[in-house]
Amino acid sequence: MPLRNRELGLIVLALLITTVGFAAVQLARAQEFASSPLIATAFFAGAYLVAHLVVRITLPVADPYVLPITAVLTAIGLIEIYRINATLARDQGVWIMIGLALFVGVIIAFRDIRRLETLRYTCGALAVALLLTTITLGTQVNGARLWIRIGELQIQPGEFAKILLVIFLAGYLRERREVLTAPTHNVLGVGVPALRHSLPLLIIAGASLVLLVAMNDLGSSLLFYVIALAMLYIATGRLLFVGLGAGLFALGAAAAVQITPRVQTRIDGWLHPWANEQAQCCYQITQSIYTIADGGVLGAGFGRGLILNGNGETIIPYAQTDFIYSVIANELGLVGATAVILLYLLLAWRGFRIATSADDGFSKLLAAGLATAVAFQVFVIVGGVIRLLPLTGLTLPFVSYGGSSVTANFAIAGILLCISQRANRERG
Repeated sequence: MPLRNRELGLIVLALLITTVGFAAVQLARAQEFASSPLIATAFFAGAYLVAHLVVRITLPVADPYVLPITAVLTAIGLIEIYRINATLARDQGVWIMIGLALFVGVIIAFRDIRRLETLRYTCGALAVALLLTTITLGTQVNGARLWIRIGELQIQPGEFAKILLVIFLAGYLRERREVLTAPTHNVLGVGVPALRHSLPLLIIAGASLVLLVAMNDLGSSLLFYVIALAMLYIATGRLLFVGLGAGLFALGAAAAVQITPRVQTRIDGWLHPWANEQAQCCYQITQSIYTIADGGVLGAGFGRGLILNGNGETIIPYAQTDFIYSVIANELGLVGATAVILLYLLLAWRGFRIATSADDGFSKLLAAGLATAVAFQVFVIVGGVIRLLPLTGLTLPFVSYGGSSVTANFAIAGILLCISQRANRERG
């Protein structure tokens, strides 16, 4: 089957899931059909079909699975957000449209993704500028300084800085890979490259710790640091760098946590959630665990889970953002929650497969870095809601409520398809 026909068939399947999900929520809520879910489904379907048409024309041999996977994930997220609050679902639908428009813009503007390599230092500077703007002008939400408020609009610059950082690292490491793998100095018996070559990487390490303190969030700093370490290992093949980097971050984070009360609170809630279930440190995580357990193996079904209390408020605070995975586990059960994880694993696998098939170093590193960013972000947020890790302010890609996250992740999908197109075309 031609690649684009395979993609179209999978998108149609995602649209069927959307239709059934909205109908199930509406039936559970009002015992009758309403026009608003049908209109939302129509817009959702139209936007994805237009995106598919653009891909069919501009990237005919690109990976056929990336776009359908995003369709299923955004559909599940939109259905659950609608189940929580119809107004939030309307806003999320608008952001999905904007995200797909950005996706189309990326694949039209950067069909030859290697053009981004010439902008690597510009991207690095923009990433730093976005993060500095967040630190200086950001608004604290739930204790973390991750957002900038512009009127009624809240933007999370870190989502876009993440992409810019990966572009910078891909270009820098492609350029300096040889000198980074050839140690010129000996420090405590360990061969290290010259400072002028490793300085940008040391700056990223230091900046990650600064982010931990300034933004009051362990997840964001850890995400940036892991991206840098993973790309450094992929570029050089030296596990030594990873070990040293992980050790330095652990030491720095341990020291920084002592002066960051919110992170201390999150760690206390992670280690001792039942010590005081009603306390700020523990309430979210205990409610998340109860909600997941209530879902059982098969779940209650779309619209029928125990998500809202008698006043129409979510039992878990910030259920549409930080704890959307708990809602999915409650309504779709262990089976549905596992299926969502498998979708993310499939998306990460396609990203790494695109990286291995790319014919130039920059594209390889770029695809691998973006796949790492998505995969690790999922690991951190899911790990938080199941108490494998402390809670963070990160969002579940394509699923959680939030415009910055949705649009940034669609940009990632567009970049991956551009790399895939060139790789598949060169292979014939």
